[in-house]
Amino acid sequence: MQPEIQSKQQAALERNEGWRVWWQLMRPHTLTASFVPVILGTVLAYELLDRIHVGLFLAMLIASILIQAATNMFNEYYDYKRGLDTEESVGIGGTIVRDGVQPKVIMQLSLLFITISILLGVYICANSSWWIAVVGLISILVGYLYTGGPLPISSTPFGEIMSGLFMGINIILISFFIQTGTITTTSILVSIPTTILIGVINLSNNIRDVKGDKEFGRKTLPVLLGRDRALKIMAGSFIVSYLWIIGLVIFNNLTPLLLIVFLSTPKAYKAVKGFIGKSEPIEMMPAMKATAQTNTIFGFLLSIGFIISFIF
Repeated sequence: MQPEIQSKQQAALERNEGWRVWWQLMRPHTLTASFVPVILGTVLAYELLDRIHVGLFLAMLIASILIQAATNMFNEYYDYKRGLDTEESVGIGGTIVRDGVQPKVIMQLSLLFITISILLGVYICANSSWWIAVVGLISILVGYLYTGGPLPISSTPFGEIMSGLFMGINIILISFFIQTGTITTTSILVSIPTTILIGVINLSNNIRDVKGDKEFGRKTLPVLLGRDRALKIMAGSFIVSYLWIIGLVIFNNLTPLLLIVFLSTPKAYKAVKGFIGKSEPIEMMPAMKATAQTNTIFGFLLSIGFIISFIF
């Protein structure tokens, strides 16, 4: 390994202290996949009703973040138990293997987060519909099964699809439904690009880990298709997401202000370019960060486009 890369890896794997241990455990760069869909779904509801229930919005936002954080903790716990994480592993919280926190503490904390999210879910259901409870419990189960259970979803080719569906369209439509009591064609169509981009975050993670996943016998999409094909899927997914917005403006009469999302294209380009020619996981971390940032900026800009159209 080149000295410069080795130095960067050593810095990246530096031991955390104090609150940083718990902050890194939640893998903060992934949390955008939980709060961006809530914001977008709520903005769409405001467009329909010209008002929102602030309590429902905050409850949904906090519950989504807690479920995402708990899912990350389940991942930390079960990857450690299966021997997938070591002190040299890149892209993990490292709370167990580097910071010495007991695995049972991680599991207890994740269950606490799930409990709080369920209580928030009761409040949401009481003020909207109890059908939300069914969808919410399924979402929590999928979050657990993503890395838990006899055949973790994360070890199959379906990780990208499941993360996109349950963290994208699922959250957007729940956020929209609890405010409006209905689901519209527009809310479904608008949720598609964000769903794709959340799946791409997962894909970028699997592209980075393709070498290690092969060694452990995991059958992720990049392992089955190869790194180069997976990268082409990643680039194609970005293109489809942006073209989808153009289609919504042309064919669904949505405001042209939504085209503001194209301001996020430099991040998408940086994400794809950042993987090209890279072989070490630590070298690909900037590309992964750019992938998550693309989803964040895209979602915020899409919401801003709608908000500006309300005002004017």
